Parts: sequence; C-alpha cells; structure tokens
Amino acid sequence: MELKRVVVTGLGAITPLGSTLSETWEGLINGKSGAGPITHFDASKFKTQFACEVKNFEATQIMDRKEARKCDRYALLGIAAAKEAIEDSGIENNNINKDRVGVIFSSGIGGIKTFEDEARGYDTERGPRFNPFFIPKMISDIAAGHISMMYGYRGPNFATVSACASSSNAIGGAFNYIRLGKADAIVTGGAEAAITITGVGGFNAMNALSIRNDSPETASRPFSASRDGFVMGEGGACLVLEEMEHALARGAKIYAEVVGTGMSADAYHLTASHPDGLGAKLVMRNALQDAEMKPEDIDYINAHGTSTPVGDPSEVKAIKEVFGDHAYNLNISSTKSMTGHLLGAAGAIETIACVMAIKEGIIPPTINHEEGDDDPEIDYELNYTFNKAQKRDINAALSNTFGFGGHNACVIVKKFVK
Repeated sequence: MELKRVVVTGLGAITPLGSTLSETWEGLINGKSGAGPITHFDASKFKTQFACEVKNFEATQIMDRKEARKCDRYALLGIAAAKEAIEDSGIENNNINKDRVGVIFSSGIGGIKTFEDEARGYDTERGPRFNPFFIPKMISDIAAGHISMMYGYRGPNFATVSACASSSNAIGGAFNYIRLGKADAIVTGGAEAAITITGVGGFNAMNALSIRNDSPETASRPFSASRDGFVMGEGGACLVLEEMEHALARGAKIYAEVVGTGMSADAYHLTASHPDGLGAKLVMRNALQDAEMKPEDIDYINAHGTSTPVGDPSEVKAIKEVFGDHAYNLNISSTKSMTGHLLGAAGAIETIACVMAIKEGIIPPTINHEEGDDDPEIDYELNYTFNKAQKRDINAALSNTFGFGGHNACVIVKKFVK
C-alpha cells in the first residue's frame, strides 16, 4: 500500500503570548515572556504565585454565551484555536466531503476547573446537586466533540491523553489516519487550562513548579543551572492536516509537510525522565525512521526543555547520542521559556513553532539564560539559541514532548516540495 503524503494547511493558537497565531509567533521570535502573577484565583498562600495565563479571552468571541456555559475553559481555548486554524486553511470554502474530515484533539488534564468547582460546591446537607453539564464539561474528549459538531466533521473523532505528550500523539494519530487513506483532512492539536487551585496546588506538592515569585518573567530558564522547575501555562493550539492531493486540488496554501512521528515509553518513573534519556533517544530514532530521514537531515529541534533539574540534562544527553557530531550543527530551543508549559497542548504549539520556523526561516530563542549560569551536566557547545532568535534556512525540524508516566512523542516536519 502506498502511503499518502500529509501537509499542514491551517494553523491556530491562543497562548499566553497572544490571542492569535500571528501574535503568538511575534512573541516567540521577539523573546517575550508570558509569565506574570496568577489572576485566576488568589495564589498568595501558594508556593508558586505566578503562571503563564491567556489574557483577555472572552468566550463570547467564539460562541454565544449560552453555549459557552456548557464548556470548561480548556475546551473554549481549544475551540478558539481550532476556529482560527480552520478559517486559515480555507477548507470550509470548498465543497468537501465532511464524512472524511476528522477531529483528533487532546488534553492532558481536561476540565479540572469544572471538576474543582463542582466538588467544592457539593452541599452535603441538601444532598447531591450537580450541574447537568458537569460531566460533559469536564471530560478530556469534549473539545474534539464540540469542534466536530460546530463544523459537521464526521470523520475520526477522539482525544489522546498522554500527559504532556498528548497533543503530539494527537498529531501523530491524525498523520497516520490521513496517510493510510482513512481521512482527507483532520483538525488536530490540544488545549489545557489547569491554572487552578488544585492544578497549581498539586504540582506544588510535587515540587515541580518554579517558585521564583520575585521574577516570574525569568522563571522558566531551560538549560540553565539556576532552573528550579517549570512554569505552568495554558492555551490552545491547532493544525489542519490534509492529504497532499486533496489540498492541492482545492488550491490550499501549504505551510509544511509532516513526514514522521515517533512514540516510546521510559518505563522508568511516574514523573521523572530517565536520567540517561533512554526513552527520549528511542522516540527520536523512531521518528527519524518513520520519516526515512538521517539525523543530519534535521536542522532544528524544539526541545521538551521544561526547565526542570532532571529533565533538561537527560534530553541533552539523548540529543547528543542520537545526532552524534551533527548535534553541534543543530539549533535547539525551548519555547516553553516564553509560553510556559502548556501541558497537554505543549506538543501542538511547539509543532506549530517548528512549522513557522521553516516557513519564516527563523529560530525562536530559549530566553532567560544568563552568562555564567552553566550546569556542568549540560554541554554548552550545543546551540540552544539563547536569548535571541536566529535566522536560518530550515529544511526539517523535530519537536520533542515527554509526559508524566514516561510517555514520549516526537513529530518531524519539513519544507514542502511537491
């Protein structure tokens, strides 16, 4: 069976850097931090009192108030990103077969705010009184459901849940369904909105978050010795993937081509990466094999790079082993230094960063590295694109995402050549 080629025809994003893809991209290449004091709740008694929040978002921008009340914030952010991506793709302007257009959309946590509100509001004296939309607002698949219902897409429809690897796995699933001929196009990506009392409190209890409360904008500092944990982010990110001939037939613009994905497991620890990067090495090799590419074919890696003490050096070790001497020719950067960690949506926004880097010929930086802030476990001969974007012609880029539970996923995109 001959596999179909899969291209990217639409992009959408709502992140702590902006309400649209263009605003987010401008923030990324200009090294803008999205971090600031938490406004979603009173965090004054928490160890971490800051995060990367989406600003000035009103649900009524994307749907009427009555419908919006049926959605958790995570789903609303996902719908907003999907709306932009679908409009960007122009696919709704064509006479398409909606039986062959799907939605594979992820969330690592889902409607945690809805769950929190309902549990906290439970009245033990009066008995169980819950919002009838409690369950459909909370569950992690419901963003995919809403998007399909809004546009009438009746193709493959489900959610992937693999912690921080969720949206990379969603993209991988969409890629495979299209190249196997099971769909013409799939709306894919992820959304997360876990900046809540239980979200921040839970990650604080694990000592996973930075506590640099005096300087939130510099708190996410991947690959620096003074890193002390990740900065939580929220948002939605979406790509429209399409079978190449289907896209060409309708005259779609094409951003890039998806050429390979990989998956692996650390099989090591509930939350920590394997210190030698065993799963990370395997997932990158799997993706390269899937793409039928050699390590030296890659120009840029958007690293998982969470700014955690264990995770960053293990990823660097994995990159050095997989790419060998070519590792020193790569640009590497962690856009989490600016967006924060979007958890289940991280893979989607970071794949978008790879696509835009290819399109625009510029690598977004890793911000917040200070001279002398060097970790002996990290090789600084590698190019982490510190503090300033770098212009470069990019043929192919790779995005890494690694999730709690040892879930690893990787996506490779390259310049489109017919």
